[in-house]
This record gives sequence, C-alpha cells and structure tokens, in this order.
Amino acid sequence: MRNTFKSFIVALSIVLIPGISVNAEEQIKIVGSSTVFPFSTAVAEEFGRKTKYKTPIVESTGSGGGMKLFCAGNGEQHPDITNASRRIKSKEFKNCSKAGIKIVEIKVGYDGIVLANSKKADVVELTTRDIYLALAEKVPANADGSELQENPYETWNDVNPSLPNVKIEVLGPPPTSGTRDAFVELAMDAGAKTFPALKELRGSSKAGKKEFKKIARTIREDGAFIEAGENDNLIIQKLDQNPDAIGIFGFSFLDQNADKVQGSVVNGAEPTFDNILVGEYPISRSLFFYVKKNHIRMKPSINDFVKEFTSKSAMGPDGYLVEKGLIPLPSDEYKKYKKAGKNLIELEL
Repeated sequence: MRNTFKSFIVALSIVLIPGISVNAEEQIKIVGSSTVFPFSTAVAEEFGRKTKYKTPIVESTGSGGGMKLFCAGNGEQHPDITNASRRIKSKEFKNCSKAGIKIVEIKVGYDGIVLANSKKADVVELTTRDIYLALAEKVPANADGSELQENPYETWNDVNPSLPNVKIEVLGPPPTSGTRDAFVELAMDAGAKTFPALKELRGSSKAGKKEFKKIARTIREDGAFIEAGENDNLIIQKLDQNPDAIGIFGFSFLDQNADKVQGSVVNGAEPTFDNILVGEYPISRSLFFYVKKNHIRMKPSINDFVKEFTSKSAMGPDGYLVEKGLIPLPSDEYKKYKKAGKNLIELEL
C-alpha cells in the first residue's frame, strides 16, 4: 500500500512540474500529394504560428504513396492526414475500411495539370489527341483506330505536321503520383476518344472499357517519357536547362515559376487561373485531403488544423492559398466541405 501511494505521488509530481506533460500531444503527421504539399505546408505553418500546437510534419510522398501509408492502420506510427491530387480510389477506401479507419474527405479546390516548357523556347500549342499520340505505348495504325501499333513517333512533327520538328521528350510524374493518375484520365483518355473505334470500345462493355483504359493510359517506356519523381521543382530546373523538353505538373508550380517556364495551350485554351476556374482548360482536377477520424481522440489538434485549412482566410476566394496558385471552390462546394470538416462527416463510397 505504501509503495502504491509513493508511486502515485511521484507520478503526480511529474505532471505538476512546469513544462512536463505525460500526455503531451504528438505533432500531426501529414503525407501525400506533391501538388497539395505547398498548400498543406502553408496551412501547417499558419497553424503552428496561430495555435499552441507544434507545426504539423508534412511529407511529399505522392497521392498513391500517401494513401498506402494512411490506410495501413491506426496509431502513432501511422499518418493522421493524407493529401491527394485526385479522389480516393474505391480499392484504397476498401483497404482503409479493412483496417478500421474512418475517413473524413475535404475537397480543397481545383488545379490544372499543365504541360510547360522553358521560356527560352516558343509556346507549344497541343491538342489532347497530340498528347495521346506522343505518349501512349500503343497508338492507332489507321484513321479510325481499329488497328494498333507500337508508338513509332520520335518527334512532335511526326505526331502532327503543324508541330515543331523537335524530339519528344516529356518529364512527368511516376505512377504513384495523383498528377499522373489525373493526367492519363483527363488528357490521354480524351485524346484516344478522338479515334472512332477506340471511342466505341470504351462504351461497348465493361471489358471494352477496361481495354480502352489500358490502351489510352499506358505510357510508352522507350525514353520519350521520363519519370522525374515527385519533386516538381526538379522538373522546373530540368526544363530551364533543356528548352526542347516539356514537363507535366500542377498549375501552382507554373504560377510560382512563371519567370522560367510557360504553359502549353491545350485544345485552344491557355492554362490560366480563370480558364481552370470556369472549366475551359481541359486538363483540370480536384484536390483533396483525408482525415483519419480515429486519431482525433489521440490528437484533438487535428480538429483545429481542419478548421484552419477550411477557413475563408485559407481556402476562400481571397485566401492565402489562392495566392499560392489554388483555384478556389465555388460557394456551394466550399460550404459542403467546410461542414464536412466541422461535423467530421464520414466518407461513404
């Protein structure tokens, strides 16, 4: 009894010592999309400055890599939040559910996927058909697309006589990237559908749709497309060094590096803030972050972080994230996701 009382007094004295807490909350851990990374980092820094909590740790792992880490389980060894430059996939949601993870989905805003080159060269004007023909592993061998061949095109002029006689050299994200997922879905699919036989294949059956995706979304591996990793800043540097190359990344990186690179015109539309906002630019996507609801009891600060991220001062039309290149949500969508964050509404797919 005396030893038990002594242990209680020692534990109590530790709690009462100024600056020491036996239940000190760990920092929020965030992983995921390299595109959402600068926005999430800006919110983390503001959160650390304005609140009593430590600035969250934000890592750029790519959307796919982030989802894998996020859905691996609950507990301090697993991240609390993951960023994504495309919506969570049904397979990822199922993996999270199997691990007992409850998810809150927050759409942050919109972003365009740009094809850009050095300002030392001319602006490139492309169509989604040009993009598909330049980058797909297999392309049509005839006019309607009913016959396929290994991609024979070596220059942009081979793809389209109106394009320059320059070697196809595109620096882009790896398969783990949400930017890659969105790019092949939005640009490559659209280009493939300009061929009647492929368009018909896509709508023929479930098996036909699967085959269409394989044809449209499989990137060639003969050197024309170069995986440049998750670091978009590295792509900017390489484009500056090689004016003939084209890079693929989010609009925010184009916006932040407008002194070095310029966006390509796609289907007649420039990759501008306004064109992406109104939907005129064809390669645009939604940005998200996902909260592990199970961790909120362990880290109540997650609530405050979500509140900061969804605040008007951050995500609003005049928020500090817009200054970093984020395309803000329309009013109705903003209210929907702000409510989801405030009430911790669980995602159902």
